[in-house]
Amino acid sequence: MPASTSPAELYRHSLRLLLDKDIAAWVDLWSERGVMEFPFAPPGLPRRLEGRDAVAGYLRDYPDHIDLHDFPDLRIHETTDPATIVVEMRGVGRLVKTGAPFDMTYVAVVEVHDGRFASYRDYWNPLAAGDLTAQFAGSVVR
Repeated sequence: MPASTSPAELYRHSLRLLLDKDIAAWVDLWSERGVMEFPFAPPGLPRRLEGRDAVAGYLRDYPDHIDLHDFPDLRIHETTDPATIVVEMRGVGRLVKTGAPFDMTYVAVVEVHDGRFASYRDYWNPLAAGDLTAQFAGSVVR
């Protein structure tokens, strides 16, 4: 995406890529030194991923675990820093292994530089993920 792309535009585009299960294109939206953090990560899952390669390794099998259908209730809040947005949303779909419904609420603080994700703090609730956390932990590159 062009460097002139706003953080909100980049984020919306990234959601379309996730729905299309295009993880490679989603990872390409990241800065080479981008950092993804999960402040509420349970034991067995990383709290911090440093660099595009680490993000790619973490998400490479995501579509094997979650079949995302939509991101309803998307709200993107601009901040006093034009490079930073706060996002509230839900991700809905199904768990691939069991077919059970997936419905997770997220809050993310996202920083964009030169049209790429530089920092992404993902505040998801691992308690709401249930069995998914254990499934996903087995495939994560640490």
